[in-house]
Amino acid sequence: MNNKLKPALIGGVFIGVLSVIPFVSAANICCCLWAILGGMLATYLYVKNSPEPVGPGEGAVLGVIAGAIGAVISVVLGVPIALALGPTMRNMIVSLMENVDPRQAEMLRQSFEASGNAIAPLIIQSLIGAALLFVFAIIGGLLGVPIFEKRKGAPPPPPTFNAGGGPGGYAA
Repeated sequence: MNNKLKPALIGGVFIGVLSVIPFVSAANICCCLWAILGGMLATYLYVKNSPEPVGPGEGAVLGVIAGAIGAVISVVLGVPIALALGPTMRNMIVSLMENVDPRQAEMLRQSFEASGNAIAPLIIQSLIGAALLFVFAIIGGLLGVPIFEKRKGAPPPPPTFNAGGGPGGYAA
């Protein structure tokens, strides 16, 4: 398990950090892109250093670990960043919308003002996002195995122990 921890940790940090950086996190709108790529990154790093062919189960485990790490980072860093930058981001969105459709911008501004700066909806939204990151990181871990594992053959079977001389295992 320890040899899976380092690649999964790197993939999880990738997921968590890129999912909370303003504007960069917008790529998660596209099917949780950072989560899928983080799961794939963990699988790639593990496959690269594995002496034996890697199976889909190991890719899923890497995705689980990376997704859990990314989800925790996303919640722990994402909520404070959203609280700190929320009003600034809202103003930028409204000003961009004013160039497109001033009526829509006004409706958007009113919607933002009505929602206020409540923390409970932000935490709930963050937890839902973390769950999505977790699930999509598993998918990324599973996708990474057929993409990066090019070695043929399955892992060797476990050794069998024969305690005696004959096929039954005991000497007559």
